[in-house]
Amino acid sequence: MLPLLYQKVLKPVLFRFDPERVHDGFVSMGEGVGRWRAGRALLSGMYGYRGPDASVTVDGLRYRTPIVLAAGFDYNGRLLQVLPNIGFGGVEVGSVTALPTPGNDPPRMRRLVRSRSIVVNKGLKNEGVDVVTERLASEATPDDFVVGVSIARSNRAEAVGEEAGIEDYARSLEQLVRAGVGDYYTVNISCPNVHGGESFADPAHLAPLLERLSRVEHDRPVYAKMPINPDWDEFRRIVDVVEAHGLQGLVIGNLNKDYATLDHPGEAPGEYRGGLSGAPCRERSTELVARTREAWGDRFTLMACGGILSADDAMDKFRAGADLVQLISGMIFTGPHLMSDIAGAWAREFGGR
Repeated sequence: MLPLLYQKVLKPVLFRFDPERVHDGFVSMGEGVGRWRAGRALLSGMYGYRGPDASVTVDGLRYRTPIVLAAGFDYNGRLLQVLPNIGFGGVEVGSVTALPTPGNDPPRMRRLVRSRSIVVNKGLKNEGVDVVTERLASEATPDDFVVGVSIARSNRAEAVGEEAGIEDYARSLEQLVRAGVGDYYTVNISCPNVHGGESFADPAHLAPLLERLSRVEHDRPVYAKMPINPDWDEFRRIVDVVEAHGLQGLVIGNLNKDYATLDHPGEAPGEYRGGLSGAPCRERSTELVARTREAWGDRFTLMACGGILSADDAMDKFRAGADLVQLISGMIFTGPHLMSDIAGAWAREFGGR
């Protein structure tokens, strides 16, 4: 009944409004509901996972389900109290930046309904690492709910340039470590919508960045958020640098920049203004997960992100070698029941291992 209610009643209404306004409204509502035990219990009764054990331990961190809310939704860390009640096993907050970042000029999001995608051009909008760190430090979460933090270079002119960009990343990581927040950290090297482009996806620039970050002492796992548009040889060169600097894992991957991959290309903007989420990411993400697992074996933890619009989509990524999955667009296009559907499917196939 709840899936039908979302698809036939709520989604048609929500899709009449600007997607960023809807997003902001849901974040505010979720933050408010999460502060009340009765509100959390109501959401848990509606959308919480109640099937066979779907918990998984990855890099020493226990996730109540193998599903993480991807970076880009709760970028200011406001939803930690509510997410455990709707089937998520974790959240990746951010991406956060050293400097408060207002984001790119609006509109920053555009739905492509027939293609089941969203053009995302937020430009790393967030309140900055100092504010987000203080908020995360004040929030208690269940032991089996994991809070990761994605860091990126500030989308501001003063952070352009290799040296300035590297120090910008380092300041964010140092602040998080100093405050003792974040169960893991992700280095977002592949956000395409910022001043200076995604220069740190170039292996020549990535190496000094990771070398600098390696000097920040802590005991948390560190992952790299990978681009999905490079060909395999280029992708491998990036992973080689990540491996050489000892990172524990990869998030595969970020938004798709190729508008030609849309099922209905006519929906796309006339000029490039942001990457594609959702269905255009599905096949490429799954392919890269499978090839990475084949090439590197168990060397890396793999978080698969992109185009998970059904439980079957998620299971394809697990079968390809993913340890965890991340999503946003599936929650929007399919509904908030999706996370429990995925957890149940995972438990039936992989549970008890």
